[in-house]
Amino acid sequence: MSMLAFNIMQFFSSLNYQLLPLILNKARFNCKILTFFSNYLFNKKTKYLWNSFSSPLCNVEIGVGQGLALSSILSALYLSLIFHILEKCLKILKIPISILSFVNNGLFISKNKFFSVSNTNLFCSYNIISTLLIKFGLVIEHRKTEVFHFSRKYGVFNPPPLDLTPLGGSVLFPKTIWQYLGFIFNQKLSFWSYIDFYVNKAISTIKCMKMLGNLSRGLISLQKRWLYRYCALPIVLYGFQLWYYNKAPLDYSLKVLRKMQLRAALWISDASCTMPTASIEVIPSLIPIHLHLKKLYGRSYLKGFLLPSNHIIKSIISTDRPNDHTIHLFIPQ
Repeated sequence: MSMLAFNIMQFFSSLNYQLLPLILNKARFNCKILTFFSNYLFNKKTKYLWNSFSSPLCNVEIGVGQGLALSSILSALYLSLIFHILEKCLKILKIPISILSFVNNGLFISKNKFFSVSNTNLFCSYNIISTLLIKFGLVIEHRKTEVFHFSRKYGVFNPPPLDLTPLGGSVLFPKTIWQYLGFIFNQKLSFWSYIDFYVNKAISTIKCMKMLGNLSRGLISLQKRWLYRYCALPIVLYGFQLWYYNKAPLDYSLKVLRKMQLRAALWISDASCTMPTASIEVIPSLIPIHLHLKKLYGRSYLKGFLLPSNHIIKSIISTDRPNDHTIHLFIPQ
């Protein structure tokens, strides 16, 4: 499997006001909604202040404030038509590419056994999206474009680079480690480096929390447990669905997580490190980490049923929830 990640330059500040009502009209929105957005967008003015300098009012014809309440809605509506046209073009050209969009970040996914075929599909898709974005007043930031290949084959893994120089980009050489939107991937999808990164981050958080004990009244065990549950544990379990799934090798992951929770339990209970691990976790009322993961996995799995039937996530993963016995089997005790 191969992925090509791209970024749209100055996305929020480049949205065209004249085009947004046309997109809403094309999508057959109600006339009241068209009137609302037209009044919301048009006849906007702004001025710049710098110390004692104040510029005169000037008209603003493009751009949506990134922090505005409607910015996410307007950006999604703006991109909806672009990706609708893109999917039609890919379907006509018979290019098997899946698309994921995270506001101004896009991702092309090609699932093919041969990297040369994947690179060709990614190149064609990148060419089409670049042309479409230019027509809609947007530009891809080529220096942030990245390509990454995944393979579970044993032996030397040396995927070919992707040449985007004909499209204004550069030659992209796949990396061994890829960081994207807070996630860390390697070519074998083992996620060991990802788990190590967030475990070390959580341990650093716990070490910093020890300084709170120097307060005038200090911290009681209950407060320490709250800090660990609500501040440290969410860090280490961020995106755990990537590596916690049925039949996944969890020996290394659980080993590292248990060591992290042991250090937290020693800090919470002020116990001796010579005590048995199970007893140390019982004193501060910490649920064993593998049972906590099982609970979170069961809750997060229900979110898949809320997605539309044609959502790409449903085409990648199965929404048939395994029974409790199946879930119990792949968790080392």
